[in-house]
Amino acid sequence: MMRTAICVLTALVLAIQVEATGNRNVRIVSIGFSARPVAQFLDVVKREAAKGADLIVLPETCTGNEKPEAVDGPAIQAMQAVAREHKTYVVCPIDRMKGTTRLNTAVLIDRAGSVAGMYDKVYPYFSEYDLKPPVTPGTDVPVFDTDFGKLGIAICFDVNFPDVWQQLADKGAEIVVWPSAYSAGSSLQAHALNHHFYIVTSTLLADCIVYDITGELLLSEKRDDINVSRITLDLDRGIYHQNFNMDGRDRLLKEHTGEVAQEKWLDKEQWFVLRSTKPGASARALAKEYGMTELRDYKSASRKKIDAMRQENVARSAK
Repeated sequence: MMRTAICVLTALVLAIQVEATGNRNVRIVSIGFSARPVAQFLDVVKREAAKGADLIVLPETCTGNEKPEAVDGPAIQAMQAVAREHKTYVVCPIDRMKGTTRLNTAVLIDRAGSVAGMYDKVYPYFSEYDLKPPVTPGTDVPVFDTDFGKLGIAICFDVNFPDVWQQLADKGAEIVVWPSAYSAGSSLQAHALNHHFYIVTSTLLADCIVYDITGELLLSEKRDDINVSRITLDLDRGIYHQNFNMDGRDRLLKEHTGEVAQEKWLDKEQWFVLRSTKPGASARALAKEYGMTELRDYKSASRKKIDAMRQENVARSAK
């Protein structure tokens, strides 16, 4: 009990430090490998956790689907122990049994080693319906509040269904992790491009791809047996459209020189990216203070306003 309380307190301190300093750098480790018993990859997870991580991501049904297990089974218990010891979040996907129901589930474990949430794959692949019992589709696409930001999860075949990714965006996901059996590539890139969240993969093919909030490729790595990829992502970077934001941007950059900088100017898209250049300064928070609207929110608001205008136009034309 005391050890759990200490872990919870440590996680709270980390969260307070992140909020106080404006530092939103998230250290992510993707560990990809073909499905195998937990004993065959546990040492790798322990080693990488000991190096320091905020989030470790494992591939889809990482222990295989021959022996589905409950959420309190050996794989999750092993990852809980790692998360607790090294104060890291872990996404551990398993072939899960809940009573008599079978689910393809990614389990999110927090820094205290507790199960913080679960995502059940909404779109199981064809062969998953042939299993005995078959995999039951999930019905919800949650976004999880962590001490570093809002985390979404999608799994493998979900990549082909835009509604999953739209829900993740609508619920404010800043990073989406994608455990999978295969790599997907540009299919994932389209979702990063459209919704402006980071996407980080971990696959059974022992590879990892990371896409930026701009849709650009940040990392692509693959190894023969077990792939370990490390990347640090800054969740305080903000992406904006030129429309209605230029005056605010100009005032912000002038009045906060040395705190916020324009990192990218994407001329063809008419987008730009702002980032903090000083500890304690938040580019996204300051941009909001200057009346700027982030690109995802701009698109959403534009859709609603344009739809209303279209409907008015149709109504007038019908008279």
